[in-house]
Amino acid sequence: MNKFEEKLLAENLELIRGESEILQINVGKLCNLTCSHCHVNAGPNRKEIITRETIDSILDWLEKSKLSTVDLTGGAPEMIPDFRYFVEEMKKLDFLKRIIIRCNLTILVEPGFEWLPEFFKEHQLEVVASLPCYSSDNVDEQRGDGVFHSSIKALNVLNKLGYGRTGNLLLNLVYNPNGTFLPPEQSALEADYKKELKEQFEIEFNHLFAITNIPVGRYTSYLKRNDEYASYMTLLEDNFNSSTIPTLMCRNTINVDWQGRVFDCDFNQMQKMPLGENGDRFLWDLDLDELISLKIKTGSHCFGCTAGTGSSCGGALV
Repeated sequence: MNKFEEKLLAENLELIRGESEILQINVGKLCNLTCSHCHVNAGPNRKEIITRETIDSILDWLEKSKLSTVDLTGGAPEMIPDFRYFVEEMKKLDFLKRIIIRCNLTILVEPGFEWLPEFFKEHQLEVVASLPCYSSDNVDEQRGDGVFHSSIKALNVLNKLGYGRTGNLLLNLVYNPNGTFLPPEQSALEADYKKELKEQFEIEFNHLFAITNIPVGRYTSYLKRNDEYASYMTLLEDNFNSSTIPTLMCRNTINVDWQGRVFDCDFNQMQKMPLGENGDRFLWDLDLDELISLKIKTGSHCFGCTAGTGSSCGGALV
């Protein structure tokens, strides 16, 4: 039994799956950035990329399951060769109400990818964009030199197309700490972001998601390299909040990797912890009904989602 399970037991809690509502697909580890907080270990030289065959298998399953939300993540999802095909095929499914694209912003101004913003608008993709701070120094330290400037440029492009300014073109930003601390209160931070970005750059957006850095992948290596892993884990454990359990994203999300294997969440995927107790399973072999009340696999990294006000792909939980 891991420490997180012990904590749940001590609090007389259990973590089980509810009704599945979201299909989150990690299409691969290819990315134009190598951020220090990345739990995926993504980068420009990664070869793990979803194939057309896997995409078609996912589409077939999606048509049968009728889930209304798909969440595309990576890496940089836009860099896969079949990104355009994948989105266009999903848009043919009339029951699909939301397609979320998790974007690092800089890809939108990379040579050869300038078509993406118009494509986002045409297909009304919901953009969730990483901007760890409204200060250039903090962003560049975490994500690389020049990233803040490129991000601002991309946000200006999206704003000109109506993103963050019209009701059907949603632009949400993501904050994550630039250090070994928990995110501040989300609504207050959102107000600061809106004020600073509007005053400095005339940028508008819908909402800010404050997300805790999870000790998985490259971020774990970063912590250990700086001799901060133990203290960070203590911080997460000491701030465990039992009220986050009912709304954890692993309860209503099916996470899929670039090969079609299923997990409770993207962090479990990177920890090689497949959904259920029977080893690797593929999405197209999955029956949604069998997932309800299935026990969720956990590890010490789960303290990251349950610390303080909680953390999910949609920001704070409580």
